[in-house]
Amino acid sequence: MTYREAMKWGIELLAQAGIEEAKIDAWLLVEAVCKVNLTFYYSHMEDDLTTEHQSEYEIAVRKRAERIPLQYITGEQEFMGLNFKVNSNVLIPRQDTETLVEEVLKVCQPKMRVLDLCTGSGCIAISLLKNAHGMAVTGSDISKQALLVAKDNAKVHEVEINWVRSNLFENINERFDLIVSNPPYVAQSEILSLMPEVRDFEPIGALDGGVDGLDFYRQIVAQGKDYLNKDGYLYLEIGYDQGPAVTNMMCAAGYREVSVIKDLAHHERVVKGRV
Repeated sequence: MTYREAMKWGIELLAQAGIEEAKIDAWLLVEAVCKVNLTFYYSHMEDDLTTEHQSEYEIAVRKRAERIPLQYITGEQEFMGLNFKVNSNVLIPRQDTETLVEEVLKVCQPKMRVLDLCTGSGCIAISLLKNAHGMAVTGSDISKQALLVAKDNAKVHEVEINWVRSNLFENINERFDLIVSNPPYVAQSEILSLMPEVRDFEPIGALDGGVDGLDFYRQIVAQGKDYLNKDGYLYLEIGYDQGPAVTNMMCAAGYREVSVIKDLAHHERVVKGRV
């Protein structure tokens, strides 16, 4: 099988499986398996793949045709210009969440103590440290498997983070200048309507926000003040329609300077406030 034939076969199989971006995904799998770039591809389209690469590519394409997320097949996802290892134990980092990190970076200062709740792959905590040096960052998650992924990512990106296994604040025993979180926020009634890649393969614990999607916000907002220093910040990623509810929650709990920030698609994405 030549590179051209591999692309043609991959595109056809993925398209038949209903993959909207079949051509892009077929190429990304060629790139990941064969470790080649577009320049190489166009110069060697009629060259044969090695037997090993052909076998690996065919397996990868068939996995994608089963709607397994591309990132779980390649094992990585880019976020804030950094590559993060991912597997089925962590939510795949989204570009939407970059809005959260960018907003937090606006207030970051050296020697700040920062807590990243529901850290997952660690992409938020690690991205903050890579862009704002001199802070003491703690990342927590209820999932032991997720923390193993986060620790691996921290090692790759050469940052020191204190990792804590905790159900929200359960095992947190200090105060912070800033708490940031991208918690589970999908309403239970909406989970079945999610794309198969998300619904069937991403960890349900990182998605399920309770009956109305707001369970984690209620706990974080209510308890967060006990873990923030004076004038400390709370930054939360939200679903596109959750801005009013989370804003009201924070105002009722006594947070100051509460506001909502939109992402690049003009959807409400972050609610922030301070104590």
